[in-house]
Amino acid sequence: MRGSTISFLGICGMVLACVSAHAETIDAASAELQNVDGQVVGIVALRQTDTGGVWLNASFSNLPFGTHAFHIHEAGECEGDFKSAGGHYAPAGNNHGVLQKDGPHAGDLPNIHVPADGRLNVEVFAPNIDLARNAKNTLFDEDGSALVVHAGVDDYKSQPSGDAGARIACGVVTNKIIDSSQR
Repeated sequence: MRGSTISFLGICGMVLACVSAHAETIDAASAELQNVDGQVVGIVALRQTDTGGVWLNASFSNLPFGTHAFHIHEAGECEGDFKSAGGHYAPAGNNHGVLQKDGPHAGDLPNIHVPADGRLNVEVFAPNIDLARNAKNTLFDEDGSALVVHAGVDDYKSQPSGDAGARIACGVVTNKIIDSSQR
Protein backbone atom coordinates (compact mmCIF):
# COMPACT_ATOMS: atom_id res chain seq x y z
CA MET A 1 0.00 0.00 0.00
CA ARG A 2 2.81 2.39 0.89
CA GLY A 3 4.39 1.99 -2.57
CA SER A 4 1.02 2.74 -4.20
CA THR A 5 0.63 5.92 -2.14
CA ILE A 6 4.11 7.10 -3.09
CA SER A 7 3.49 6.36 -6.78
CA PHE A 8 0.13 8.13 -6.66
CA LEU A 9 1.70 11.20 -5.02
CA GLY A 10 4.50 11.14 -7.57
CA ILE A 11 2.00 11.11 -10.44
CA CYS A 12 0.01 13.95 -8.82
CA GLY A 13 3.21 15.97 -8.50
CA MET A 14 4.04 15.46 -12.19
CA VAL A 15 0.51 16.48 -13.23
CA LEU A 16 0.69 19.63 -11.09
CA ALA A 17 4.12 20.48 -12.54
CA CYS A 18 2.75 20.12 -16.07
CA VAL A 19 -0.31 22.24 -15.27
CA SER A 20 1.90 24.93 -13.69
CA ALA A 21 4.25 24.97 -16.67
CA HIS A 22 1.27 25.20 -19.03
CA ALA A 23 -0.13 28.14 -17.01
CA GLU A 24 3.03 30.07 -17.88
CA THR A 25 2.40 29.59 -21.61
CA ILE A 26 -0.04 31.83 -23.43
CA ASP A 27 -0.47 31.09 -27.12
CA ALA A 28 -2.92 33.88 -27.91
CA ALA A 29 -3.99 37.23 -26.51
CA SER A 30 -5.98 40.25 -27.59
CA ALA A 31 -6.55 43.94 -26.99
CA GLU A 32 -9.63 46.07 -27.55
CA LEU A 33 -8.54 49.61 -28.39
CA GLN A 34 -10.75 52.54 -27.46
CA ASN A 35 -10.44 56.21 -28.28
CA VAL A 36 -10.51 58.92 -25.58
CA ASP A 37 -14.33 58.98 -25.80
CA GLY A 38 -14.52 55.28 -24.92
CA GLN A 39 -15.55 54.18 -28.43
CA VAL A 40 -14.05 50.87 -29.59
CA VAL A 41 -11.85 51.63 -32.61
CA GLY A 42 -9.81 48.45 -32.89
CA ILE A 43 -9.41 44.80 -32.03
CA VAL A 44 -5.95 43.24 -32.12
CA ALA A 45 -5.38 39.48 -31.94
CA LEU A 46 -1.90 38.41 -30.84
CA ARG A 47 -0.53 34.93 -31.49
CA GLN A 48 2.73 33.48 -30.21
CA THR A 49 4.80 31.95 -33.04
CA ASP A 50 6.73 28.70 -32.78
CA THR A 51 9.94 30.44 -33.86
CA GLY A 52 9.71 33.29 -31.33
CA GLY A 53 8.00 36.63 -31.57
CA VAL A 54 4.34 37.48 -31.82
CA TRP A 55 2.06 37.89 -34.81
CA LEU A 56 -0.47 40.75 -34.50
CA ASN A 57 -3.63 40.92 -36.61
CA ALA A 58 -5.33 44.29 -36.15
CA SER A 59 -8.75 45.43 -37.33
CA PHE A 60 -9.38 49.16 -36.93
CA SER A 61 -12.46 51.29 -37.57
CA ASN A 62 -13.32 54.94 -37.00
CA LEU A 63 -9.67 56.04 -36.86
CA PRO A 64 -8.74 59.39 -38.40
CA PHE A 65 -7.52 59.33 -41.99
CA GLY A 66 -3.73 59.35 -42.38
CA THR A 67 -0.59 57.72 -41.10
CA HIS A 68 -0.36 56.92 -37.41
CA ALA A 69 2.29 55.45 -35.12
CA PHE A 70 1.33 52.08 -33.60
CA HIS A 71 3.29 50.81 -30.58
CA ILE A 72 3.29 48.39 -27.69
CA HIS A 73 3.57 50.33 -24.42
CA GLU A 74 5.08 49.18 -21.12
CA ALA A 75 2.04 49.27 -18.82
CA GLY A 76 -1.35 47.62 -19.17
CA GLU A 77 -3.35 50.71 -18.33
CA CYS A 78 -5.40 53.00 -20.56
CA GLU A 79 -6.74 55.89 -18.47
CA GLY A 80 -7.51 59.49 -19.50
CA ASP A 81 -5.12 60.62 -22.23
CA PHE A 82 -3.52 57.14 -22.21
CA LYS A 83 -0.22 58.35 -20.76
CA SER A 84 -0.90 55.78 -18.03
CA ALA A 85 0.34 53.17 -20.54
CA GLY A 86 3.86 54.49 -19.97
CA GLY A 87 6.59 54.54 -22.58
CA HIS A 88 7.31 52.08 -25.33
CA TYR A 89 7.85 48.50 -24.25
CA ALA A 90 11.66 48.16 -24.12
CA PRO A 91 12.74 45.38 -21.72
CA ALA A 92 16.27 45.37 -23.18
CA GLY A 93 16.58 49.16 -22.86
CA ASN A 94 17.18 49.72 -26.57
CA ASN A 95 16.81 53.10 -28.27
CA HIS A 96 13.59 53.89 -30.10
CA GLY A 97 13.32 53.26 -33.83
CA VAL A 98 14.61 51.05 -36.57
CA LEU A 99 16.65 53.98 -37.92
CA GLN A 100 18.57 54.41 -34.65
CA LYS A 101 21.76 52.72 -33.60
CA ASP A 102 20.94 50.30 -30.76
CA GLY A 103 17.26 50.31 -31.75
CA PRO A 104 14.47 49.42 -31.91
CA HIS A 105 12.39 49.04 -28.76
CA ALA A 106 10.70 45.64 -28.56
CA GLY A 107 7.38 47.53 -28.76
CA ASP A 108 8.21 49.53 -31.88
CA LEU A 109 5.83 48.60 -34.70
CA PRO A 110 5.44 49.98 -38.24
CA ASN A 111 3.19 52.98 -38.86
CA ILE A 112 -0.37 52.22 -39.96
CA HIS A 113 -1.93 53.97 -42.97
CA VAL A 114 -5.64 54.57 -42.41
CA PRO A 115 -7.77 55.21 -45.51
CA ALA A 116 -10.48 57.89 -45.67
CA ASP A 117 -13.21 55.52 -44.41
CA GLY A 118 -11.25 54.96 -41.17
CA ARG A 119 -11.20 51.17 -41.57
CA LEU A 120 -7.98 49.17 -41.77
CA ASN A 121 -6.88 45.57 -41.37
CA VAL A 122 -3.17 45.03 -40.89
CA GLU A 123 -0.87 42.20 -39.87
CA VAL A 124 2.45 42.87 -38.13
CA PHE A 125 5.17 40.57 -36.83
CA ALA A 126 6.87 41.70 -33.61
CA PRO A 127 10.03 39.56 -33.28
CA ASN A 128 11.20 40.91 -29.90
CA ILE A 129 8.18 40.19 -27.71
CA ASP A 130 6.69 37.07 -26.15
CA LEU A 131 3.40 36.01 -24.59
CA ALA A 132 4.89 33.43 -22.19
CA ARG A 133 4.65 34.80 -18.64
CA ASN A 134 8.15 33.61 -17.74
CA ALA A 135 9.91 35.06 -20.83
CA LYS A 136 12.24 38.03 -20.31
CA ASN A 137 10.37 40.01 -22.97
CA THR A 138 6.81 39.00 -22.01
CA LEU A 139 3.88 41.33 -22.47
CA PHE A 140 2.44 39.76 -19.30
CA ASP A 141 4.94 41.12 -16.76
CA GLU A 142 3.78 42.58 -13.41
CA ASP A 143 2.10 45.65 -14.89
CA GLY A 144 1.08 44.20 -18.28
CA SER A 145 1.25 45.97 -21.62
CA ALA A 146 -0.95 48.06 -23.90
CA LEU A 147 -1.25 48.76 -27.60
CA VAL A 148 -1.41 52.45 -28.53
CA VAL A 149 -2.21 54.37 -31.72
CA HIS A 150 -0.79 57.91 -31.90
CA ALA A 151 -2.12 60.98 -33.71
CA GLY A 152 1.05 61.42 -35.76
CA VAL A 153 3.64 59.51 -37.69
CA ASP A 154 6.54 57.67 -36.05
CA ASP A 155 9.74 58.96 -37.66
CA TYR A 156 11.52 55.76 -36.49
CA LYS A 157 14.40 57.72 -34.93
CA SER A 158 13.42 60.51 -32.47
CA GLN A 159 13.91 59.64 -28.80
CA PRO A 160 12.14 58.40 -26.81
CA SER A 161 9.05 57.70 -28.96
CA GLY A 162 9.42 58.75 -32.59
CA ASP A 163 7.83 62.21 -32.24
CA ALA A 164 4.46 60.54 -32.85
CA GLY A 165 2.23 62.99 -30.97
CA ALA A 166 -0.79 62.44 -28.76
CA ARG A 167 -2.20 59.01 -28.00
CA ILE A 168 -5.58 58.61 -29.69
CA ALA A 169 -6.40 54.95 -28.95
CA CYS A 170 -5.32 52.45 -26.33
CA GLY A 171 -6.05 48.84 -25.40
CA VAL A 172 -4.72 46.60 -22.63
CA VAL A 173 -3.28 43.27 -23.80
CA THR A 174 -5.16 40.42 -22.10
CA ASN A 175 -5.20 36.65 -22.41
CA LYS A 176 -8.95 36.93 -23.11
CA ILE A 177 -9.76 36.29 -26.76
CA ILE A 178 -12.09 38.90 -28.26
CA ASP A 179 -14.34 37.89 -31.14
CA SER A 180 -14.15 40.82 -33.57
CA SER A 181 -17.18 39.52 -35.52
CA GLN A 182 -19.40 40.61 -32.60
CA ARG A 183 -18.52 44.30 -33.01
